[in-house]
Amino acid sequence: MIKEPRVQLFDLIECLSKAMDLVCPSLVNHHERVAYIAFSIGAEIGLPPERLRELVLAGSLHDSGALSLRERLDALRFDVEDPFEHAELGYLLLRSFEPLGAVARLVRHHHVHWDSRGEVSDAAGEDIPLGSHILHLADRVAVLIRDGEDTLGQVRGICEKIVERSGSLFSPELVEVFRSLAVKEYFWLDAASDSPGGVLRSMVGLETTELSLRGLLGLSNLFRQIIDFRSRFTATHSVGVAVSAEALAREAGFSDRECLMMRVAGHLHDLGKLAVPVEVLEKPGRLTESEVGIIRSHTFHTYRILEPIRDLETINAWGAFHHERIDGTGYPFHHRGEDLSLGSRIMAVADVFTAVTEDRPYRAGMAKDKALWLLQGMASEGGLDPAVVGMLERRYDEINATRIAAQRAADEEYRRFRPPPPRRHAG
Repeated sequence: MIKEPRVQLFDLIECLSKAMDLVCPSLVNHHERVAYIAFSIGAEIGLPPERLRELVLAGSLHDSGALSLRERLDALRFDVEDPFEHAELGYLLLRSFEPLGAVARLVRHHHVHWDSRGEVSDAAGEDIPLGSHILHLADRVAVLIRDGEDTLGQVRGICEKIVERSGSLFSPELVEVFRSLAVKEYFWLDAASDSPGGVLRSMVGLETTELSLRGLLGLSNLFRQIIDFRSRFTATHSVGVAVSAEALAREAGFSDRECLMMRVAGHLHDLGKLAVPVEVLEKPGRLTESEVGIIRSHTFHTYRILEPIRDLETINAWGAFHHERIDGTGYPFHHRGEDLSLGSRIMAVADVFTAVTEDRPYRAGMAKDKALWLLQGMASEGGLDPAVVGMLERRYDEINATRIAAQRAADEEYRRFRPPPPRRHAG
């Protein structure tokens, strides 16, 4: 029997942070950089370990509500025009996972200006947390660091820009703390390094929250929302894959534990799509060769992002290999049947089944006969495992009903997070 995975919360958050930053070269390491700077400021003022840990997690997730490339790039401008929508969406997403409740509140207010703090409070009527002001300062310092240029040569200009906004954008007390850090070369060299997250790990005890399988399922569901809610085309896809794969695993004789692991794998199978701009996902016309390459890279990114977490090895293989094919014609590794576990074969069938039967804004899903004809054709041609397709055929109505119910619930979630714009009336 496959053992139950035991995963550290921070390890998975770091994976999500890296995935979100893959969408554009100018975003690489941004979340980790903000986390490092926020931690350094918090440590300088003597915050206790628990508050520092919250700062690191908030820095690692602060732009999780900026779901499109445009929103991410807008947030990189020092004087970002309308940052509050993505901050609020990030809060709504993160608060759904109870261990991140305090982190969600920091993210919600991480763009509030210091001089408007008396005009803004959270839903409970409480003042803006100190951590949000630290996060705001750290985020703006991070966007001023230019990669590819001499780091220490930028320090004076960055400091002048920050000091200029002391008392308006930023807390004067925190700006003074930042200035005391800014004279230390290591601070800038660590912040601008290729792996600020690695530096953080050695500076603060982040391995403090181990997730049980149920906790991992809850966090993977948050990942699923961040992955899928970026586009109305994919808003319910991962949950459909997850429940379909879980049902097929149960039919194949997997244990209860393994079935939960399969659902986690379904939630995470498209993690690498965070590296695909929404503008490509939603392009109405034919994709260019370059855009097809971007789409085809998503499973590679899923696998490599999760690969460092040893206890996720099985879940990663089940999820990331969903575009591999029995005859070796899949991607990105071109594994053949003998290299693919039953779990990976199940996920491949669940992904195709969900993709062709789910309704999309631009087309209705396939009916049963047509969907089975397509899946059986792929099996006969050497793409999908015929035995797994046979299991789906035997339990089709039950599995399809489970998929429909799960995707309807996910669609309601999506509409709460991303309500449609109001209709404009002529005249």
